[in-house]
Amino acid sequence: MTALEPLQGLVAIDEIQRLPDLFPLMRHLVDQDPRRRYLVLGSASRDLIRQGSETLAGRIAYHVLGGFRIGDVEDQQRLWTRGGFPRSYLARDDSASDRWRSQYVTTFLERDIPQLGIRVPAPTLRRFWTMLAHWHGQILNSSELATSFGTSDKTIRHYLEILEGAFMVRLLQPWVPNLGKRMVKSPKIYLRDSGIFHGLLRLRNFDQILSHPKLGASWEGFALEQCVQALGLESGEAHFWRPHDGSAELDLFFLRGGRGQGVEFKFADAPTLTRSMSRAIELLELERLWVVYPGREPYELGDRISVLPLAMVGRMAEA
Repeated sequence: MTALEPLQGLVAIDEIQRLPDLFPLMRHLVDQDPRRRYLVLGSASRDLIRQGSETLAGRIAYHVLGGFRIGDVEDQQRLWTRGGFPRSYLARDDSASDRWRSQYVTTFLERDIPQLGIRVPAPTLRRFWTMLAHWHGQILNSSELATSFGTSDKTIRHYLEILEGAFMVRLLQPWVPNLGKRMVKSPKIYLRDSGIFHGLLRLRNFDQILSHPKLGASWEGFALEQCVQALGLESGEAHFWRPHDGSAELDLFFLRGGRGQGVEFKFADAPTLTRSMSRAIELLELERLWVVYPGREPYELGDRISVLPLAMVGRMAEA
């Protein structure tokens, strides 16, 4: 109170996770003088956000600050390989970038997580995080994951909550419309930063990524994050869609103006129309289906189906 009360203008408070008890004090100060403004920065977590929501309801707005986006940089291949953390992307070479990411993971597990009041041994959480890297892009099966990890479903859910709450993992929930048929209802799991994903799999350069079995999943997760950021989608607004019989699939589904739109991610030189795309258009009554690929030229595949280079995903928000 002594330090904050006399301050005027915009007050920036960094590393808020070290002292979350400041939230009630900020509420008091804002109520006392609504002209006070605070920019609060720190490692995000579900618990931290929940605490802030309880004490600052109606007084606070949140912005999730991701890494570099496709429109922020010139080298798409480097962004995919190294991820969006500035120091990783801007490192002098791939080896330096890989070292930075390895050190970041260690610091995150040994310092940041304990500062949030979470008591999970760092080696255990690292081993779990590495295991998740091998599930990247797949439907989550917590029972199978628990069996592989040698623990309970409850523990697996707890570890997932930690990594999701710290915005390291994305659980993409399924879109379950009333179509009169069984739908997949478990989420798909992605590591949100492609550089961290590659680091956990020990893929140190682009050539190693191209020859790895997770190449397609790597591209899908990278393109997904870029699209979600470009579209400004909140976590509850982004979905995937898949009937239980596996007859079709849509990598990303979202509503825009009350109408459904879909995105397919294809690591191919020239994607072509597939039966799955046609079924998604028909069953979900999509206003538009975008097929995002790593090429350079946009083109049309048919009525309501457009192929778009990843570098141009900002067009989806403008359409």
